[in-house]
Amino acid sequence: MERPLRVEVIAYAPTAFYHCLHCELVWREAGLGGSVRQEQMETGLPEDLQKAYQDLAAWIARLLALYCDRIAVKVVDAVSIEGWWKSLRYGARRYPAVIVEGQVFTGGDFAAAEAAIARRLGAPRAAA
Repeated sequence: MERPLRVEVIAYAPTAFYHCLHCELVWREAGLGGSVRQEQMETGLPEDLQKAYQDLAAWIARLLALYCDRIAVKVVDAVSIEGWWKSLRYGARRYPAVIVEGQVFTGGDFAAAEAAIARRLGAPRAAA
């Protein structure tokens, strides 16, 4: 079996911050942990970035449905250390940035990225 095509995506991603396990237990028992997490997820990104992330997630879900185990997608938060490093390495200055075997597609150009994926993998297999 051949290895799946690795597709990396650098994007602004919703983030929730957590405390140490002991503190999280105290927050949860005090009844505050759930509401704090919900607020973080609701306010984690501005509305336009949240919409862009939802579009990205839908595109990735469609790719995984089309190519199944022939593709492996990794999403990296653009504001993380890894995201900063990969942005520098690939010269990505706009997000989301899709990287297919070193080729970079930025600014939400999913059609071009998908065409590159199709060239490498061929036609999607029919669902079983």
